[in-house]
Amino acid sequence: MPAKKEPVSRRRPPRVDVHLHLSRWWRDIRRTGYRRDLDYSVRGLLAEMDRNAIGEGIVIQLFEAPTVTEGLEEGRRTAAEGHGRLHPVTTVDPTREESEVREAIEAWDAAPELVGVKLYPGYQAFYPHDRRLDPVYEWAHRRRVPVMIHQGDTLDGIGLVKYARPLEVDEVAGRFRDVRFVLCHLGNPWVNEAAELVWKNENVYADTSGLLSHPSAPYFDRMVRQAREVVYAALVTIGRPDRILYGSDWPLEELSVAVSVVDALDLPEADRDAILGGNAARLFGLSNRARRPARS
Repeated sequence: MPAKKEPVSRRRPPRVDVHLHLSRWWRDIRRTGYRRDLDYSVRGLLAEMDRNAIGEGIVIQLFEAPTVTEGLEEGRRTAAEGHGRLHPVTTVDPTREESEVREAIEAWDAAPELVGVKLYPGYQAFYPHDRRLDPVYEWAHRRRVPVMIHQGDTLDGIGLVKYARPLEVDEVAGRFRDVRFVLCHLGNPWVNEAAELVWKNENVYADTSGLLSHPSAPYFDRMVRQAREVVYAALVTIGRPDRILYGSDWPLEELSVAVSVVDALDLPEADRDAILGGNAARLFGLSNRARRPARS
């Protein structure tokens, strides 16, 4: 009688957080971060990633950087200090001088470490389909990197959320079918609208960042449960897990809580693993041998 074969254990892919912020221009971090004594540094971020088995992270430049060049320099330093685990995403404001976008692209061409671009409609008064952004999308196509777009509510009360509805991305996603777009924050509060765009457009993704308020908010525990329900409902609409990406919006959200939103979903393990890291590794061109944390 042949010996009974032991089940083969499947190696889980490393987790990737696609929505992190780390910048010296975030001046009110002690007020807005998830805790006042947060170690808001590369060292602090990597330690928190290690505690939550997060192998790599996408660090998004804030729009408060005085110039594109200064933002790029900060991104390079963060990547260097992250020892290959942190990857920079740049930004540009099309509402500034007419030459802003052109000069930004010239600087990006000399920055091979970039893995994407993020736009901030809502914080800045423009729609994603603004024709001034066409060169940005053309550059993203040439470099084969995704364009992340802020969606929904703004941390700053003076933001204009009319610019940040998922519906406003539909036109540009149709005009640039070879560019991959990421709807940040799952379009919150327009989650159903965001899910519809992901379902309709093969080149549109969404991340799970920014679904939670500060942990001091009333009913925070219920908010976490609601975030899981929201992500699950979006998955049902989309009908497939390969275009949802885990993200936290750190330091606004604690990584352990942000991960739990996805990790607690009633999904096949392979689907959870895809959302927690596999999808991001493909989208951002990260190595399949993504660095594992020192401890978990």
